[in-house]
Amino acid sequence: MQNRGKPPKKIWLRGRASSLVSLCAAVLAAGCEERERLTFPTPSDGVGPITVIDRPNAADTTVTAGPDYFVNGRTIDPDGVDTVYFLVIGGNQNFQPFVPRPPSDTVRFGLPITTSDREGDTILVQIHGVDSEGNPGNTSFRQIFVQ
Repeated sequence: MQNRGKPPKKIWLRGRASSLVSLCAAVLAAGCEERERLTFPTPSDGVGPITVIDRPNAADTTVTAGPDYFVNGRTIDPDGVDTVYFLVIGGNQNFQPFVPRPPSDTVRFGLPITTSDREGDTILVQIHGVDSEGNPGNTSFRQIFVQ
């Protein structure tokens, strides 16, 4: 049996339903806008790169005068290696700092040390790196005796 004098509930919702749908659509559209995401930089470890000389593997090495002798190694830092510096004393050789592009967490190097006409000389090689945060690393040394 129908109640007379009272409008059915469906009629009351029709006007409100369209407003409700419009409101939901506006909220969803606002939520879909492109916005920047929060990013957090990885904190630096505050420690500079580690430089390891692989060849020669001993602190003091004796080589025969003649062809170039290569000093090989690598500089490593998780923050990224910015620059590797080379100092050669006693060999009358200058090496420019190496700046890897793009920055890398591992930089390999090979220095050609001239031993020709250097009999009796002692050559000291010093290598160190600086990371992308500006932290200097340890210095690795090798002493090369030319005979």
